[in-house]
Amino acid sequence: MHRWDAERYQSSPSDTQKWGRELVSKLNLKGGERVLDIGCGDGRVTAEIAHLVPRGAAVGIDSSPEMIAVAQRTFLPQQFANLRFQQMDATRLEFSDEFDVVFSNASLHWIADHRQVLQGIHRSLRYPGRLLLQMGGRGNAAEILATVSTVAQARQWREYFQRPSSPVRFFEPEEYEALLSEAGLKAKRLELVPKDMLHQGKEGLASWIRAVWLPYTQRIPEAMREGFVAAVVDSYADRHPADDAGLIHIKMVRLEVEAEKEKQRG
Repeated sequence: MHRWDAERYQSSPSDTQKWGRELVSKLNLKGGERVLDIGCGDGRVTAEIAHLVPRGAAVGIDSSPEMIAVAQRTFLPQQFANLRFQQMDATRLEFSDEFDVVFSNASLHWIADHRQVLQGIHRSLRYPGRLLLQMGGRGNAAEILATVSTVAQARQWREYFQRPSSPVRFFEPEEYEALLSEAGLKAKRLELVPKDMLHQGKEGLASWIRAVWLPYTQRIPEAMREGFVAAVVDSYADRHPADDAGLIHIKMVRLEVEAEKEKQRG
């Protein structure tokens, strides 16, 4: 299990927070809903959800104790009465008929087995509850992943990447629709959405890799990690140089999932 550096993540420039806010706008909240945010990270998007449900509540969960600690320090109960954070594994949700909405942004692709996640979401929702998820989808970050894979096979890094398992899982819509149905959730919309992630030159790209690519970088001894990050950045920038504004582009693909809890028969 990799250990997140929550402060570094919080200060790292990334489009993920912007995409999270865009996703929140699609919830069309009325103000009284109870909302669960799975993979809340540092809590910034969850806090924005809490503002939108003054008669309801927002609960953010994350498996990382470091992320939860930062969220709890940043958003104090006396200032956000309808907001709380709790460390919890998304594959072991502990709620039952508690939420009107389940939300997740840019976190579920780190989980390989979504059956347990979706079964937990089904238990957590009260009828007629709904969910809106966004995660990496088929083809996400393909070019930067190819670069990381190539660099990882270089002589100085090869020994740290003997394990073949990938830490990420990118689903196709049809594949995910079947998982929803299996969990008792009725799909309303499954869509692959192309995104253009921008980084301010090599240092911006390096900052993102340091903050987010921990399943790769933490395989390497700490004293050598900066060398690996630099090798990835240089290799990617050679193939995909910055534009005239000095921005390096990463092609991303998001799978957006809208579904609702089906009424139980009998």
